[in-house]
Amino acid sequence: MVTRTVSRLFDERYTWLRLTLLALSGVGYLLLRPHPSDPYTPLDWAFAAAALVCSPVGVRWPLVSALCAALVFGLAGWFGQADPVVPQVGASWAVLELSLRVPGRQLAVGTAAVLTGYLADSLDNLPAELPTWLYGIALTVGVPLLIGMNIRASRQLARQAEERVDVESRAARTSERAAIARELHDLVAHHVASMVLRVGVARHVLRDTDPRVTEVFDDLHDSGSSALADLRRLVAVLRSPVTVPGGPGYVPIEPGALPQALAETVDRAVKTGLTVDATIDPAVSTLDTVRGLAVLRLTQEGLANVAKHAGPTARARVSVRMLDDEVHWEVTDDGADSVRGPRRAEPGSSATEPGHGLTGMRERVELLGGVLTAGPTGDGWRLRTVLPAGTQR
Repeated sequence: MVTRTVSRLFDERYTWLRLTLLALSGVGYLLLRPHPSDPYTPLDWAFAAAALVCSPVGVRWPLVSALCAALVFGLAGWFGQADPVVPQVGASWAVLELSLRVPGRQLAVGTAAVLTGYLADSLDNLPAELPTWLYGIALTVGVPLLIGMNIRASRQLARQAEERVDVESRAARTSERAAIARELHDLVAHHVASMVLRVGVARHVLRDTDPRVTEVFDDLHDSGSSALADLRRLVAVLRSPVTVPGGPGYVPIEPGALPQALAETVDRAVKTGLTVDATIDPAVSTLDTVRGLAVLRLTQEGLANVAKHAGPTARARVSVRMLDDEVHWEVTDDGADSVRGPRRAEPGSSATEPGHGLTGMRERVELLGGVLTAGPTGDGWRLRTVLPAGTQR
């Protein structure tokens, strides 16, 4: 495969530049010919000028340019007196431009036309000079054709890779959004169930109250039970592995238990070999359920990324602090396992960010009004976000 640098030289944006340089080189050859003893008749000059005129046509119509160049090359070789260097180079370059942008039948037609022109130029020397003729075909037609097809194939592979990464990214975002939806619906179902239970208790405790109050309790209980049944059916659909394959399930957690859940997450990471320095503000127990669950998920994913990218022997630092009712969350590592190389950039993100592991984290943070930042720090990596104030318990 050709190098990326060569591919850039033949980028579509530089077509005018390439053909302009080609035309200037042809003019320079005509003005400073290395063999002035080889006379150029007016017909030879006409063929050379026609070849130069055909070159710019390749910007818009590469096949037309190739056919034009092949015709001029063949006529110059058949009727001209001097060696048709300019028409030959023009035809060779037309094959290159054609193979860069046009596949299939049009490429075959253009290449066949140039081969016919080359045959007309050297027909007088066949079959005595057949090896030389074959070498000339390989150099004039084969090499440009090979280079152009190679570059075009490289571009197609690059586009396919970009499309594949884009599809994977969208799938990851869709899966994570579905997981968040399941969790939010579970949270709602949990609280609705709690309210229905309390209304049921109130109905039994306050049996001798005003009948109108009892009627309201009955209505609340029936409405809550119906809503709870609907929510459970919806959650069952969202949790279906057919709908969202491999999506993470909901982990029920009360906000007051968040410090303990974070400590258990750190302990599990330590058991895998990581060294974790954790600073967890006890005030996180006052968080609302949604933000508390987000903090737990971010910590789990952040430590998993440290183990994956920095290695199981790395040192990680976890910081979860409450400042002015906002959650300041951060996970860093020392990049102990440097042999793993740089972390791959996610589509649409900066070159310093890792891949799909951040997709779900970013979705959660953005849904809560925050922004997740990720990038190198020293020899390691840092994830950081601030979750704005939310509804308190």
